[in-house]
Amino acid sequence: MDVERLRLLRDFAERGTVQATAQALSLTPSAVSQQLKRLQREAGVDLLEPNGRRVRLTEAGKVLVGRADEILAAIERAHADMDAFRTKPRGAVRVAMVPSAAAMLLPGLIADASAVGVDIIARDIDHPVTRSPELLVDHDVVVIDRDERDTTAWGASYKATFLLREPLDLLLRPDHHLAGNESIALHELAHCPWISVEIGRMVDDVLRSLAVISGVQPRIIQRINDFRVVEELVLSGVGIALLPRYAPTVRELIRKPVEGVNVARHVEAITRASTAKRPAIAAVIDILTCVAKQAAMAQPG
Repeated sequence: MDVERLRLLRDFAERGTVQATAQALSLTPSAVSQQLKRLQREAGVDLLEPNGRRVRLTEAGKVLVGRADEILAAIERAHADMDAFRTKPRGAVRVAMVPSAAAMLLPGLIADASAVGVDIIARDIDHPVTRSPELLVDHDVVVIDRDERDTTAWGASYKATFLLREPLDLLLRPDHHLAGNESIALHELAHCPWISVEIGRMVDDVLRSLAVISGVQPRIIQRINDFRVVEELVLSGVGIALLPRYAPTVRELIRKPVEGVNVARHVEAITRASTAKRPAIAAVIDILTCVAKQAAMAQPG
């Protein structure tokens, strides 16, 4: 079987449709369909079946995707072994980051990677953590954040590198009736309106964890992903919010820790296990680890 057609089958499995696969690979849907049909003839069994106006993998197709992952991982390991003979990393590494982590880590990453001969092609993508494997179709490294209580495993196909733990603070307007408290207990916020983010993103996951721990269900009235917009809404009195402690604010707002419970996010770098040893990607992970450590040490307290 042709390796590139196996790679195409894996891309189809990850993207879900011929149209999406074609668009991502700069091919026509007809070209993708023809290559998948040729692979089907090579396999000697049906790999695809009709699903309304689209097609989906048969059970045989799903099995072959699993084998394709093994084959492609072996090829990537072979490339990594050959690359390891080089004396220094080189080339471009594609990195996707959640915006709040990008603001903290990306400037240092770009500068330090350039110093060792690696170019960073970066994108800030505000995505749920569950989308990380999907993003690794188009990127070499994906930097995510998640509730520190989230212990979901990534599986053998992926490698996660811990970068930093960052507490989350309450964000209040200066004249809020709790603004003078040294810290604030969750039960004191029972009747406060909250500004959260879209369901599935880190801050909302943290709020859900707090609700389970405390029994206090936050009354969420707005869901806004951009922390700058959240600032303006808090300042105008729309509600209160959670904000990562190291994220700078433009407005004069009050930050307070949550009393009696740990509230924090973990920032991690995710790669495919099969590409993690490539010198350029390994160098980026090492640099991210150092930049994250420096960012955490630079914070007061």
